Amino acid sequence: MIQLTAPVGALTPAGRDGIQQTLAAVLLRWEGAPDNALFRSLAWTYLHELPAGAQTTAEDDAPRFRVEITVPVGALSERRKAGLVAEITTAVLDAAGLTDADAQRVWVLLHEQPDGTWAAGGKIVRYADLVALAAQ
Repeated sequence: MIQLTAPVGALTPAGRDGIQQTLAAVLLRWEGAPDNALFRSLAWTYLHELPAGAQTTAEDDAPRFRVEITVPVGALSERRKAGLVAEITTAVLDAAGLTDADAQRVWVLLHEQPDGTWAAGGKIVRYADLVALAAQ
């Protein structure tokens, strides 16, 4: 589950068109999930665009980007977290037409959902169930 929050107009038109699929693909790759229709259908992304003036800092109103990623506990090692954060940051910068010099404008928040607290289709989904699906 990925949520990107950005000021309206902060992404380029091409970046806006492709960022959600890009973020989903990056997450699946770093989770080590298979690249198949089932796992792509489980990688949901949301784009929340804030109206003008709804985001600022005490310093300036240059656009900032918040990416929140929710995964099951155990899905990402420390190495995978670091790689995911780096690649997500680059993808957002690219979608906004920015450079690495603007990397501090992108914050990535990783939320690890405890086992037994994730549900879909009216049923609890356990991390072991997802691992078993990936192995098939």
